[in-house]
Amino acid sequence: MKEKDTPSYTKAFAELQEIVTEIEQGEISVDELSQRVKRASLLIAICKKKLATTEEDVNQILRELDPTADTSKG
Repeated sequence: MKEKDTPSYTKAFAELQEIVTEIEQGEISVDELSQRVKRASLLIAICKKKLATTEEDVNQILRELDPTADTSKG
């Protein structure tokens, strides 16, 4: 998936929630299930990547603000 085609975290998460709701409520036919699960897997990967990137960015900013701080502790 190209960078410009990648949805924002908010949009990816919202679509993922829709898929989960459809599956939980039995709104997806067996024929569509595989495709929706594949899409959900892709959306999860997008969200994880965006979260990891955001965490790295925040940690970098914190290091710049206070070079003596240990941001690896959670």
